[in-house]
Amino acid sequence: MKGIFQKLTNVVSVYLALVSIAGSSLFLTQYLLTFHSINWSLAFTFVAAILLLNHYTILLPPSGNSLSMDSAIYLAVLFVFGLHMTLSLLLVTSIIYALYNKNVVWWKHLFNFSIYSIMIIGAYEVFMLSGELSGMLTFFNVASYMFSLVVYFSLNVLLIGVFFLLSASENLYQIVQGMLKETISSYFITLGLSLILVLLMQQQVILGMLLFLSVAVVLSVSFKQYFELYQEVSQKADIDHLTELYNHGYFKSLLENEIKTAKATGQPLSIGLIDLDDFKKYNDQHGHLQGDRLLKHFGAELKRNAKDVFTAARYGGEEFALLMPGKTEREAYHIINHLRKEVNDHYFEGVEVLPHGCLSFSAGVIQYNRDMYDSSEVLEKADQAMYFSKTKGKNNVCIYDANHVLSKTFYNHKEMELLEQQLKIFLSKDVYTYKHSKRVHEYAIEFSNRLNLNANDQKTLVMGALIHDIGKLEIPREIINKKGKLTKDEWEMVQKHVTWGREIVSTNRQLHDLLPLVELHHERFDGKGYPYGLSGEELPKLVRMLTIIDSFDAMTTERPYQKTKSISEAIDELEKCAGTQFDPDLVREFIKVINENPALNENPIQITI
Repeated sequence: MKGIFQKLTNVVSVYLALVSIAGSSLFLTQYLLTFHSINWSLAFTFVAAILLLNHYTILLPPSGNSLSMDSAIYLAVLFVFGLHMTLSLLLVTSIIYALYNKNVVWWKHLFNFSIYSIMIIGAYEVFMLSGELSGMLTFFNVASYMFSLVVYFSLNVLLIGVFFLLSASENLYQIVQGMLKETISSYFITLGLSLILVLLMQQQVILGMLLFLSVAVVLSVSFKQYFELYQEVSQKADIDHLTELYNHGYFKSLLENEIKTAKATGQPLSIGLIDLDDFKKYNDQHGHLQGDRLLKHFGAELKRNAKDVFTAARYGGEEFALLMPGKTEREAYHIINHLRKEVNDHYFEGVEVLPHGCLSFSAGVIQYNRDMYDSSEVLEKADQAMYFSKTKGKNNVCIYDANHVLSKTFYNHKEMELLEQQLKIFLSKDVYTYKHSKRVHEYAIEFSNRLNLNANDQKTLVMGALIHDIGKLEIPREIINKKGKLTKDEWEMVQKHVTWGREIVSTNRQLHDLLPLVELHHERFDGKGYPYGLSGEELPKLVRMLTIIDSFDAMTTERPYQKTKSISEAIDELEKCAGTQFDPDLVREFIKVINENPALNENPIQITI
């Protein structure tokens, strides 16, 4: 892991160096080529204006990104006075920034200076290529101005986007999409303001600049007040009014963001769910108003202990959630257990009626790992650990353990009977899918044994394999049994079966662990599958296993829209697609399962009613 981060850092450093060298070289070359005497009193007026605008920035909701309008001045000066004056302003303001912001490392100043140089020179060259000269903005040359502005901002998005691409786990499309979403409004504002400033300076330079600065300062103050109001309203929407902790919805959004960070950085992330023991008994004994006081008291205890250790939220009723970025499950366990003891030792009015004679809670802890599908799975497992702690007598904390938490509560004959009943519906609609699901179920048993999966993962894979195609119940009979080639619309409908399957399974909370297998079994290792285009370790291991099993059985059995392959041909196809469609390591293990269990491919599926 250390080697990966070191390599990543080296790549980013090389990129920073290349951009800095390119930008500085372009600046020096163009500055010398376009050198001419300039009015320095006017130039320092522009410098002062740029410094003022960088102080009076515009805060944009919702994230609070600050928009500096210095680009509007650079562009206006570029169009009215030419490249040399603009580069002179850039040089002077960059030196002032570097001297003033000494806490910022030197290479960041150089990188920023180089990006501005590339953007300004790029916009200027495009403007010149269109046959225009610096000076008057008219109706006839406005298109050239607009195109130059587009180039200016496109270079900004590209240069910054590549930097984030090299230093983050997202692809360039996702990064550019995110940047545009955050900054597109600021780009349009700056574009419009630069054209307005050009028109003002064409009439009277100093007066035009003063008018522009006045408007900019008023906008800055107004947007600051608006942003503060927005924050106040947003905070009220995110806070539980009783406990003054974050509410359920905001906690889930925080969790989603922390999961993305954990995926990108590899840092640990733990979640704790807390349920106050016997709260109903306390409520019944003392009334709801006193119960609310108890909840408020507990919320205050969480806030007092949180500091920089965790983020607390009221999850619902007497349940609370703790988000612990950077903490392993063992560290999270000790933090919550220490909190539990403190809560036990702090008296609150009326708690003597509770079984433990004090305020107590039961808690479950889970550490996120890449095999977890999404935040819902993380919370589901934390919830299971929490309820397991209650079965141990309450007033304790349990770390999620698949081998003893779920195996005692999830996998039983009733669940299997339920799955079998769902599956048998296919007998009247599509016997192919019924038999396919049964075979995939058998393959899953052998494959999970081969990899020595823990008890919970084994049962999840086996049960998920049994109902992975349950969404096909929503596909019309004439499409699902069609012998010819499917039309585009029909194929799109078939693809929707993974989404319909998720909707069916999600109605039963006890089957939520199967959701990734139902929804993602048509994803590919290279990210070219559906419905989300996830790739590599973004796909849980059990899903990567199921995609291999599902495809192998589809290749080796009769389907209405595909020729049947022999076992050896199917193995060849798996090997051919290892690394693209399938996880190559898991393909090797599955092929061993097939070669070592020839009877697997010979036993007919018995249909029983």
